[in-house]
Amino acid sequence: MRPILERYAAPLYGTVILPRLGNTASAEEVLRDTLATAVEKIKKFTWQGKTIYPWLRQIAINKVFDLHRQTKRSKRLAEAMVHELSSETDPSTHADAQLMAAEEQRAHRDRIEETMDQLAERYRLAIELRLVQELSREECARRLDVTIGTFDVLLFRAVRAFRKHFGDSPTREKGTP
Repeated sequence: MRPILERYAAPLYGTVILPRLGNTASAEEVLRDTLATAVEKIKKFTWQGKTIYPWLRQIAINKVFDLHRQTKRSKRLAEAMVHELSSETDPSTHADAQLMAAEEQRAHRDRIEETMDQLAERYRLAIELRLVQELSREECARRLDVTIGTFDVLLFRAVRAFRKHFGDSPTREKGTP
């Protein structure tokens, strides 16, 4: 079983999981969960004259959806807690916190825009279509006039390039913490 899982781990990670999450830490966790579930449920797998990849892919997609649902629930809980706490605080302190949060948000938005400007046009467009406009993979591929598999690779590379440029903070010299 291990050689089979090792053979399909990279394609699952690169074309199924990471493009849907865009976060390497989460993607690695989902890949581990996918492979663990496959090992647990291998007795339920029914051979249909195809490779095991479609079965593994479906498990991975289900794990990604589970993570998205969990993240949404966590965000709702955090928002409820913030709302609860903000109703108990001094209004002037709350106004200061809102102003600081707005300034921080503007700084982050400016940093993201600077990073996007450093990317190749196709990378910028892939990120814009999939992650900002939240279009389906199929629609993104259609708009870029490529196959879905090619789009998945393009998005993976675009996100990797974004992270590389975003990690190079303009206020930090290379090699210094």
